[in-house]
Amino acid sequence: MASDASPPGDDKVKVRRRRKREVQAVDIEELTSTGHRALQEGRTECALSCFSGALKAARQLQDSRVLRACSFNLGAAFVETGRPQKGLDFLRRAQPGPKANRLPDLQFNLALAHNALGQSREAAAHFLQAAQLYRSQGDGGSEGDACMEMSRCYSREQDWSLAVQGFLRAAESYKVATMLDSAAGALKEAGSHMIQSDQFSHDDTMAVLTECLSLTDRITDPRILGELYLSVGVSYCQLRCFQEAVPCFQQALEPLAQQPPLLAQVLQNLGAALNSVGRFKSAVGYHRLAARLYGSLGCRGDQARCFSNLAFAFSQLGDEEEAAESFIIALQGFRDTEDYLAQVQVCELLAECYLKQRKQHKAIELYKQALTALSHSQDSSGSVRDRLVECLTAALQQSRPRLFRPCPPRPHPHSQPATRMSDITQGPGRASNRQPDNQRREEQESEQVAAGKQEAAEHAMSGWGGADETHDYMSMAPGQHSSHLSHQSHLSERQQHRDRWSDRVNPHTDSETALVQEAEAPPTTPDDIRETPPPAASWRSRFCSLM
Repeated sequence: MASDASPPGDDKVKVRRRRKREVQAVDIEELTSTGHRALQEGRTECALSCFSGALKAARQLQDSRVLRACSFNLGAAFVETGRPQKGLDFLRRAQPGPKANRLPDLQFNLALAHNALGQSREAAAHFLQAAQLYRSQGDGGSEGDACMEMSRCYSREQDWSLAVQGFLRAAESYKVATMLDSAAGALKEAGSHMIQSDQFSHDDTMAVLTECLSLTDRITDPRILGELYLSVGVSYCQLRCFQEAVPCFQQALEPLAQQPPLLAQVLQNLGAALNSVGRFKSAVGYHRLAARLYGSLGCRGDQARCFSNLAFAFSQLGDEEEAAESFIIALQGFRDTEDYLAQVQVCELLAECYLKQRKQHKAIELYKQALTALSHSQDSSGSVRDRLVECLTAALQQSRPRLFRPCPPRPHPHSQPATRMSDITQGPGRASNRQPDNQRREEQESEQVAAGKQEAAEHAMSGWGGADETHDYMSMAPGQHSSHLSHQSHLSERQQHRDRWSDRVNPHTDSETALVQEAEAPPTTPDDIRETPPPAASWRSRFCSLM
């Protein structure tokens, strides 16, 4: 009779196999945990090595669930460390087939990979799928994250309307998850993008910005709070609501006091906003502080913009000497950074200062310098050149001595009036050959005007090489420096024309313009406050904890 018991040798083999699997499972867990820590600490190569080792161990374990999890983690690590194509390959192995469409974390990581490869539309579709799956699981925080990333994809495609819808959905998701600080950030982005879209009214945008500010008391991180006030203030400036912008910039001062680059931007924008509401005396101090801080940071172009704003404030206060001095400093800064359009603007404004001081020769030289700078710019228009030529012509005319008709000597009270014989004896035939004195004077003055125009035109053509007789000059694209070079008819427009705005988180040393230099220009990216996460911030990719 055969026994049901297994041979002793088989039991030992099963025990050894079970122990080996347990050891392998522990190794996989340890490697995965070590990989997570290494990635968090910025040791990317160590992290990849750990995740790769865990995948190799999983293959020996022959457990399909663990194998998929390890492929998922390694793919996410490759995406996180800047190798999206390789990461995409491992992510697709993690869950082949239709089941992948039901895994929100996998969809999120696939979206990140496509996004890193520059495939914004594909990324947005995966983010949307992830957001819907997170919502079905009741995970409002993750749904908000997915909507934020999706909206940034639409923003890169300049699909402002879809971007706004995504940011607003993210805000609602964060509210459900009681993540009110994140909700405020989403509303900030929504308001910024609504300004760029023609599908949202002024009142709708103002309502979103107001709701955003109502959540600021829930933000505990000073930097995040300061950036939010800065961004909302810039949005108000774009809407030309300068009265609302001023308190936003003022609220940003304290939380950003320990962040010099951001503080400099706040000071610059606050001064410019005060200029726009006519509070020039208050603005002067902020312009000076911003210029000093930008100088310590080595941001020459930004410093020059602050001096330009300072000069405008002085000119409005009637201090033309201080205005001219500040314009001169600004002009040198723009020359150092080779910002030709800014040079044109400052030269023109400085020339106006000199004309007010009756220094026509200096004004003439400045108009000539403006034309020369304009000839070096690749973003200019014929209308700007024509206006500069007209200003130069007028200045040349003023600089020439005017011809006056000499007054006849007053007769002595007791002398007889002299008889003008020619007036009596001149016949009609000779009258046609004699020009009246006032007619000769008008002709001489017209010759002076013509000479001034000719000299101005010659200088302008010399700056442009003299080869263009058709006036077919490069036109400016909408929103690109158009307000730098256009004169407006009334004061408030001229204030906005001269005041320069900044909302960049990372200021550059050149004179690159940002979100709202003049309140007319939309963000390019707009863009547009680009937030760079700190080195130890949480990963964008999603990882799973395996067993």
